[in-house]
Amino acid sequence: MNPLYISQKLYERYEHEEEVKHYYGLLAIYSLIQTAEEKRDTLLLDKCRRILSRFPDHICHPRYNFPSYRIGGIAKSYALMRGVMPEAEAEVREYAEEMLAAPRDRHGIMSMPGQPEEEKIWIDVATAVTPYLLYAGLAIGEPRYLDEAVRQTMRMLDEFRDPDNGLLLQCRNFVAPGVYSQDHWSRGNGWGYFPLAELVRWLPADSPHRPAVEKAFVDLSHALLSYQSRRGLWRQEIPYPNSYEETSGTGLFLYGFGVGMRLGLLNRELYGPAFQRGVEGLNKICIHADFSTERSCPGCLCPGEGEEKGTVHAYVTLMLPHRNEHHGFAPLMLSMVEAYRNGIVDLPRS
Repeated sequence: MNPLYISQKLYERYEHEEEVKHYYGLLAIYSLIQTAEEKRDTLLLDKCRRILSRFPDHICHPRYNFPSYRIGGIAKSYALMRGVMPEAEAEVREYAEEMLAAPRDRHGIMSMPGQPEEEKIWIDVATAVTPYLLYAGLAIGEPRYLDEAVRQTMRMLDEFRDPDNGLLLQCRNFVAPGVYSQDHWSRGNGWGYFPLAELVRWLPADSPHRPAVEKAFVDLSHALLSYQSRRGLWRQEIPYPNSYEETSGTGLFLYGFGVGMRLGLLNRELYGPAFQRGVEGLNKICIHADFSTERSCPGCLCPGEGEEKGTVHAYVTLMLPHRNEHHGFAPLMLSMVEAYRNGIVDLPRS
């Protein structure tokens, strides 16, 4: 079965399960636009426009940490950049400016709104902020947005990188002041890796940021590569061999591997077999014949209570995988799009 068909069917399954919104839903809409682009499917692209036209006024919005989600977040910003929704320029610009004024910690990293004095920072913000500003900056021609897009992810990588293995921790100041979570959480590393993949994909060739961004991308790719399981997935706690294999982080890593190989930043002889094994593993283990999904961790921010809060034990035992968990659809879609771009045109379906 064609991976682009699988991606489209995954979105259809997701919208059958729930209203597609919030950051995980917006990432799925973004993935659907990429699917439509690769298929050169004008009808599917029209569907993407209709979906995004419902934001902000025809969606029942929950509370958001980032107001840009109200207008469609990275999906709307990407659609503007790609010429899919030129009418979105004013609202994309408005929320890009809002991001530039959002609360930050003493190092300039965007922090949890409403509690600025606590300076709570978490790696998930890299995906919330960097792609949005990157696409907006390229669409509108605003270098301030590009500079901040790079700055946010690079500062968070410096903050959360574990020097012992090159992987990322999720957060600081959520357990106690000055204390980091102890995890190397799968999707958390994906939230740091995905914006790097977008930066190396879209930053102009002459950008002064490109050398540092490319190095960070290659370094994190290398750190991830050695932890792939025999079945092609990465684990909820990446270095811990007894942790369960997890869908969403795996999909984000494979997306980045695909981007890196196509750009010549990652050696195809080294990463190609891991990419193939991972795509086949997701297809076999995590996507059912009816396009329902398995093994995605639920929403997770420094889980646990008391002495257990933020520990590896909490990430592994309290955050168990779910069927049709909404964080898992977009990473699966992204991995399928990159599978197609890297020459995988047929995957077996049971």
